[in-house]
Amino acid sequence: MNFKKRLSKIRTFMHENNVDLSLIIQPENQYYISGFKAIVYSRPIGLVVTSDTISLIVPGLDEKHAEAEATVDEIFVYYEHPEKAESGISYIDHIEKIISTFPAGARIGVEFSAIQLDLANHLKNSGYELFDIGEKIAEMRLIKDEQEIKLMMEAAGLVSLALSESLRNARAGISEIELDHFGNKTLFEEATERYPNSYLDYLVLSPSGPTRSSWPHVSSNTRSLQENDVVIHSRQVGINGYRAECERTFFIGEPKNELKEVFNIAFEAQKAAMKIIQSGIKAKEVDMAARKIIQEAGYGEYCVHRTGHGIGLGYHEEPYLRFDSDLILKEGMAFSIEPGIYIPNVAGFRHSDTVIITENGAKVITDYPRELKDLVF
Repeated sequence: MNFKKRLSKIRTFMHENNVDLSLIIQPENQYYISGFKAIVYSRPIGLVVTSDTISLIVPGLDEKHAEAEATVDEIFVYYEHPEKAESGISYIDHIEKIISTFPAGARIGVEFSAIQLDLANHLKNSGYELFDIGEKIAEMRLIKDEQEIKLMMEAAGLVSLALSESLRNARAGISEIELDHFGNKTLFEEATERYPNSYLDYLVLSPSGPTRSSWPHVSSNTRSLQENDVVIHSRQVGINGYRAECERTFFIGEPKNELKEVFNIAFEAQKAAMKIIQSGIKAKEVDMAARKIIQEAGYGEYCVHRTGHGIGLGYHEEPYLRFDSDLILKEGMAFSIEPGIYIPNVAGFRHSDTVIITENGAKVITDYPRELKDLVF
């Protein structure tokens, strides 16, 4: 990844806005700028950018990891064991040490959407001015470069493979988590063989039946699939940080005509969005292309979320394909396309595919049949 180029853009932005240093807290942004990807629970990590240095503040358990993988000039470490307590036991101590070299009233760039309120208040009460740098980083992440797109396409191959394997084993009597297991096993084996010593992350959901499939976001559980069930099998896979998403609605046994009808409406809505999406149009045009089909069929009130979201380092990230977004789409943006219909106690219906905006329209990078005839098991 071209971390130097990204860092240069941030420093130019800081210079233009009289920002003396920036403190970056959001883990995806830290990885985007420094290449350091950590597991963050209760121990904060901070990335500090000045006009001439980039530093990382980590807890002791991440010290060796950071030394091996972070593209930074200096690493500050805080510890939780008494043998090294004199070196610092709080990341706040290291932040204060760094910013103390700047004059009172210095302007500090932070991500307004990510910084903890107690830290923000501490900095303001110490006399520093806070300036939002988060929007700039989000803007930079909107457009994927060739390396990012390559990783997303590799992730798309993995997610399509895993989804295919789960659906190949779909049948009444297995649980939602057993359905997930078939794809997971294939995913792990294939990723290990194809991408040695790489980061893999994944998300999988398989809500089933009249109630659970009509809940748009719910984790898989031990419920067994039953005859006449509708199931939404949803997967994301990430390789070395970059991900793709593929989802399919399928049926256990031949569905009733009314379920076929709603399935086809959701399917046509997705096709309409995938047909129109391209560089130069507004995000809301994509949403409304899908939503219009659903509304005209009388199901508008059951289409409760946007048609799609940005995807890349984040499971969901900017920009979003919403009815109220005037954002102009550009080449290099990546989206899920996933209009859904959710009828309480009847079923939910949603396909999702990942697309990359190109100079000639959009490229669909996930691959599994979407028609009803291929989704009855």
